[in-house]
Amino acid sequence: MVAVLDDMLCFSLYAASRAMTAAYRPVLEPLGLTYPQYLVLVALWSEGTQTVGDLGDRLALDSGTLSPLLRRLETRGLIERARRAADERVVEVTLTEEGVRMRDEMDDVQPRIFSCTGLDLDSAHNLISALHTLTEGLRTTPEATAS
Repeated sequence: MVAVLDDMLCFSLYAASRAMTAAYRPVLEPLGLTYPQYLVLVALWSEGTQTVGDLGDRLALDSGTLSPLLRRLETRGLIERARRAADERVVEVTLTEEGVRMRDEMDDVQPRIFSCTGLDLDSAHNLISALHTLTEGLRTTPEATAS
C-alpha cells in the first residue's frame, strides 16, 4: 500500500512545523532575529542562565547548529558566553541587560502567532500535550532510536 501524504503523521508534522516557523518570520525579522535565535532567548528568559549543553538538549539542537547561533546573539549583545570557573570545559550562556530588555519588545509575539493558528486555548493545550507525548515516545522507543 502506498502512503498518501495527507494521511502520514510525519508529513502533517513537517508541514505544520514549516508553517509555524514561516508565521514567525515577519514578526521576528523587524527585530533582527531568526526563529531559532528567538527560541534561545525564550529559554533563557524562562529558565535563566544555562550551559551550552543544556540549551542544546532543551532546544534539540546539536553544537554545530547552536554554536554559530549563539555567536550571532553574542555579537548583537543579547547574550554572553563564559567558561565556568570550576570546570572550564563547561560554557554558560547568560542574557545581557540588552537581552533582558528585549523581552519587553517581544511580549506580543506569542499572542500574534497564536491568533494565526485557528485554535482555541483548550485545543492548543491538548495539541501541546499530544506533541510532548509523541516526542517522548520517539525519543525513548527502541524502534525509533535504533541507528
